[in-house]
Amino acid sequence: MQIQDINIQLVCTLDEWDPFQIGEGNYDTEIADVVQAVHDLDDMEKLARKIQAIYEFSFEQVIPLRACKEIAEKLIVIKNSASCQL
Repeated sequence: MQIQDINIQLVCTLDEWDPFQIGEGNYDTEIADVVQAVHDLDDMEKLARKIQAIYEFSFEQVIPLRACKEIAEKLIVIKNSASCQL
């Protein structure tokens, strides 16, 4: 799987997540930042905290860390499943 395919899966997963129930398609900036973080970080805990910080910065609301860990785990699975096929 190419990096472009990975990114598409990551974006779709994040867009469907909708942590503040404002509708899909309203998180473009945050999604771009999180996709970059997924490529930079391999540790689920660090990624979860980064996701929490990205969304808190934009929306001035804190997403519970548990929810961030759940999405971080999904994102890392997507990234790792792609790298296993190389």
